[in-house]
Amino acid sequence: MPTRTARTAWNGTLEQGSGQVELSSSKVGTYDVSFPKRAAEDADGTTSPEELIAAAHSACYAMQFSAMAAQAGGTPRALEVKADVSLGPDPAGGFRLTGIALTVTGEVEGLDADAFQRVAQQAKEGCPVSKALTGVEITLTAQAD
Repeated sequence: MPTRTARTAWNGTLEQGSGQVELSSSKVGTYDVSFPKRAAEDADGTTSPEELIAAAHSACYAMQFSAMAAQAGGTPRALEVKADVSLGPDPAGGFRLTGIALTVTGEVEGLDADAFQRVAQQAKEGCPVSKALTGVEITLTAQAD
C-alpha cells in the first residue's frame, strides 16, 4: 500500500503566524491555515488540522461502511457521512481533540434498519482512521434512508 504525503510551510509565531498545507501526493490543493482562525467559530477561508482530520475520517468511514455493507449482503446505493471534530483545552496543558461525532445516513439495498446499525458500528471499529484516533471519544449516529 502506498504512503501519502502532506506538507505544511509555516511562517511566524503561533498567534501571528500562518501557513499553507499542501496535499503533496494528490496535488489537488494547497490550503491556508492559522491558529487564530483555527480557534475561531468562523474559519474565514482557512482550514485546520481538525477539519482535515474530519475529511479523512468521513472519507475513510464511508469506504469502510461500503465494504462492510457488501460483506453483510447489502448493496450501498448512497451514503452521506459527516465527521465533526472538536478541539478543546487539554487538562495536561495546551489543546487536544475532545471528540469526534460521526453521522452516517444512507440507502443500502438488502439491509434492514438493524443490519444497517450493525454495519455502521462495525465500520466505526474497522475504519483505519478510527483505529488511529483511539485516544479520542468517537460517537456514532446512523440512520438508514
